[in-house]
Amino acid sequence: MTETADELSTPLGQKTERQKRRFRLPFTAVQALAMLLGLFLIAFLTIALFTDHPLGGEPVAHVALRGPAGEDKQPAASGHTEQAAKRPSPAADNRGDNKTVTIIDGSSGKRQDVVIGSDAADKPGSDSAPATAMAGIDQRLLEKSRYGMIPAVADGLKPFTVYAADADRTKAAKMPVVAIVIGGLGVGAAKTTDAIMKLPPAVTLAFTPYGADPAKLAERARAQRHEILLQVPMEPFDYPDNDPGPQTLLTTLTSEQNIDRLYWHLSRFQGYAGIANFMGARFTATDAVMQPIIREAAKRGLGYLDDGSSPRSAAPSLTAAQSMPFATADFTIDAVPTSAEIDRTLVKLETLAKERGLAVGVASALPVSIERIAAWIKTLEARGIMLVPLTTAMLKSKSG
Repeated sequence: MTETADELSTPLGQKTERQKRRFRLPFTAVQALAMLLGLFLIAFLTIALFTDHPLGGEPVAHVALRGPAGEDKQPAASGHTEQAAKRPSPAADNRGDNKTVTIIDGSSGKRQDVVIGSDAADKPGSDSAPATAMAGIDQRLLEKSRYGMIPAVADGLKPFTVYAADADRTKAAKMPVVAIVIGGLGVGAAKTTDAIMKLPPAVTLAFTPYGADPAKLAERARAQRHEILLQVPMEPFDYPDNDPGPQTLLTTLTSEQNIDRLYWHLSRFQGYAGIANFMGARFTATDAVMQPIIREAAKRGLGYLDDGSSPRSAAPSLTAAQSMPFATADFTIDAVPTSAEIDRTLVKLETLAKERGLAVGVASALPVSIERIAAWIKTLEARGIMLVPLTTAMLKSKSG
């Protein structure tokens, strides 16, 4: 850089007035910051004074609004959430909002999260429980409970006989018979529909009390002429690590508490000829807690199926004492859910039917199970064996 003559003549450390003015800013940094803050304040006051928001400057809270039906409605902007249901206390009613629970498939051990729908069946004193809307339900065989309508005996009629599937019982009495029960239905509409539509009417279908709308699926099964059972969740040995679901019958509860829980299950849908245990190895082996349940079910005109999972089950002797229609499953057909093992178990079932006159098998609604069972059923008649609904097998066992 070339210096001028004036600059060269200026003593070191001194600047002329002209040079000082050359490098001076029009304002200081502090002044600039003050100006920015002033502009921000003006903008804020302008928005506050001239915007048309009636709650400007006021805190706003989003609350849940309870509708006339008792359901919580969240603002649309809040999004959709689901809360996992905790295991209820013995006195819990389990009424109100939808609940998400984990259901364990009795055969495959697969866990599945499902929603238990909030409906009138959960509410005491409700006359609009979904079970009452099911087609073909005899209103005389219903009794009001605090959870909804439950089965009852009336005019000499029992649900076991009214809701049993049609069968040629005279023919069944003269030849070997096999009954097949597909359980774990109602949880998962697709697999339930497959069982309903792909298996013949003589196959009995067992529904858990869970799922968004078990009554609708149970009604569809009955429309296809299947007889149905209600599976009642009962305490297994490794409970609560292995939890069948809400309102499970427990050995630690009083008989009154377990009966109350039984009523909740009975109210979930209607049209079933009997009940079956869903898990429950510990509960079914404990005579003191099992006896009131069997007595109550017998009083309401129902049959009982023991799934055969517990060799120590008290059900055979307890049902006999009540003169209650009863059967124990001889085999879990898909205990090992492969085509080869299912086929082997079906052969065992067929052999037992020929030796003893009847045999009962249970299975889940796995696609492979439905496929192999459906194919096997088509061959039965040619081998001199009759497929019958479970109620027919129960009556044959009782008369035999």
